[in-house]
Amino acid sequence: MDVQQTSRFTVTRNSRAVAADQRAVLLEDPGFGRIHTDHMVTIRYTEGQGWHSAALGPREPFLLDPACAVLHYAQEIFEGMKAYRLADGSIAMFRPEENARRFNESAHRMAMPPIPEDLFLEAVEQLAKIDAGWIPGGEGSLYMRPFMFASEAFLGVRPANEYIFCVIASPAGAYFKGGKKAVSLWVSEHYTRAAPGGTGAAKCGGNYAASLIAQAEASKHGCDQVVFLDAAEHKWVEELGGMNIFFVMEDGAIVTPPLGTILPGITRDSIMTLARAKGHDVREEPYSFAQWRADAASGRLREAFACGTAAVVTPIGTVKSVEGDFTIGNGDGGMVTESLRVDLTGIQRGTVADPANWVHRL
Repeated sequence: MDVQQTSRFTVTRNSRAVAADQRAVLLEDPGFGRIHTDHMVTIRYTEGQGWHSAALGPREPFLLDPACAVLHYAQEIFEGMKAYRLADGSIAMFRPEENARRFNESAHRMAMPPIPEDLFLEAVEQLAKIDAGWIPGGEGSLYMRPFMFASEAFLGVRPANEYIFCVIASPAGAYFKGGKKAVSLWVSEHYTRAAPGGTGAAKCGGNYAASLIAQAEASKHGCDQVVFLDAAEHKWVEELGGMNIFFVMEDGAIVTPPLGTILPGITRDSIMTLARAKGHDVREEPYSFAQWRADAASGRLREAFACGTAAVVTPIGTVKSVEGDFTIGNGDGGMVTESLRVDLTGIQRGTVADPANWVHRL
C-alpha cells in the first residue's frame, strides 16, 4: 500500500483504483453524480482537540453508530464546486475560496465548528490532483462535494461534539439532459423552501430534502424544475429547488431575488459581476409571481435563466402553475443569457480573460 505523509495529510493511494481503459469508457457519458472517483478526503473534529487526522485515501463507506447524531438531528452541510481541465492540460477550480467561506457560514447556522479555510482548500486541491485522471475532456468537469456531518453517538438534543469533514468527487457531464435547451418550471402552490430565520441561506441537506416533494410534483406536471415562492405571503419568487433565478427586462435591466432566505450562490454572485461589467443595471429586489406573469405577457420580460454550480447558466422557457402556463420570450432563451453563459464558462475554462482572478490554478 502506497502511504505518504504531507505536512497535514496522510496520503494513501487506492490499490484498487479503476484502470485507465475502464475509466475512459465511464467518462464517455458520465452523467451527473452517478460515477465516483477513486479517493476521498476525511478530517475529524473532536471538541477540545479541534480538527485532526486529516487523510486522503481510498473512497470507502463510513462505519456509523446507529446513534450517530446526523441520523437523528440532521446536523449536516455541504458544498458543490468543480475542477476543470484547461486547454494547456492544467487543472483549475473556480473561486474555491468562496466555497470555503460559504461552508463556514453554513456551519455557523447549523451550530457546527468552522474548518480553517486553508485546510478546506488544501483538501479539495489534494483530491483534485490525485484524481485528475477522472476529469472529462470537452465540456465535462469534476464535480467536487465537500461535506460535514455530526458523527458523535449521542441522542441528546444539542450540538454534537464530534464531526467528520469529507470531500468526494464525481465526473460530470450536462446537468440537464439535452444540454443547453430552455427548461420548464412548475410554481409550487403548497410547499415553501425556507422562511425568515430559517436555514434557507445555509447549504444543508434538510433544505433539499424539503424540496423533493415539490420537485416530484413538478415532474408530474412535465416540468424540469420547481420554483418556490416566499413562505410569508406566497407571493414573491425566491429560487428553484437547487438554483438561483434571474429575470432580463426589455431595457436590459436584470433582476434577481434578494438574499435572506435563499442560498447566496457563487455562480449568482459571479453572474451579477459579469452583467454589471457589460453595462446591465443589476438589481436585487423582490419580484412577484403575478408580475412575472404580467411581464412575460406584455413582453417587458425578455428572458429568464437559472444558475448554479451544477447547471451553470440555463435558460427558462416555460412556466406552469395551477393558474395556467406562460412562455418567456420565444421559449428558447435569449442573447443576454447566452452571452453570460459563454463568458462565465469561458472564464472557468481559461479561454476568456479573468480580470477578477476567479480561476484558481492547481
